[in-house]
Amino acid sequence: MLIFIDDSGDPGFKFEKGSSRYFVIALVIFDDNLEAEKTALEIKKLKRKLGFPDTGEFKFSKSRNDVKKLFLETVSSSKFRIRCLTIDKKLIHSPELKTNKNSFYSYVIKSAIKYSGGSIFDARVKIDGSGDRIFRKNFLSYLRKNLNSKEKTIIKNCKLVDSKGNVLIQLADMVAGAIRRSCDGKEEDVCYKNIIKKQLEDEWFFK
Repeated sequence: MLIFIDDSGDPGFKFEKGSSRYFVIALVIFDDNLEAEKTALEIKKLKRKLGFPDTGEFKFSKSRNDVKKLFLETVSSSKFRIRCLTIDKKLIHSPELKTNKNSFYSYVIKSAIKYSGGSIFDARVKIDGSGDRIFRKNFLSYLRKNLNSKEKTIIKNCKLVDSKGNVLIQLADMVAGAIRRSCDGKEEDVCYKNIIKKQLEDEWFFK
C-alpha cells in the first residue's frame, strides 16, 4: 500500500486577516505499485502535452481552471482511492491547535490516517513538506508513535518529500484542492470534486 498526502487551505485561525475557513487533508491511496507507476506516467505525459518542463509542478492553487479540469480528467480512470479529512476550523476550540501550526498539522494528518475504518495498514506514506529538520524528525516520530502498535502496523515507513520532484504528491495536491474548493459551496467550484467522485472512498467532516 502506497499513500501520498497533501493538504489544501492553511493552518491559521485569523479569519479576519484571510485565513481559510476550511482545511483539507487528502490521502491518495494505491493498493498496487504498478498502478501508481501508470498514474505517474499519465501525469508526466500530460506535462509534455501541455508543454510544461519536466521540472514543472502541478499545483491546484496556481493552475488555470482548464488545466485543473484536464488534470483531474486525466487521472479520473486511474486505480487509486481517496480518503480525506475536511475541517471547518471554526469548530476547533483547542488553544494548542489554534496557536501552534505544527501541532495542528501533525494532529490532522494523524487523524486522517488513523481513523480509516481499518482500510490503511502496513503502508508506505509520502507527505508533502519541508519544514525545519527538528520538526521533520519530531513529526515522523509522532506519527509512528500514535499510529503503530504491537498488534497493528498502520504505517510501514513515512517520508516527507519535495512535491517538485514527485508527480504523485502533485496528484494529492490537486485532489486536496478540488475537495477544499467544493467547500465554498459555489456550483462552478464543485465541478472539480465531481470529476474524481468515483475514487472518493470517504470524506470525513471533523466535528
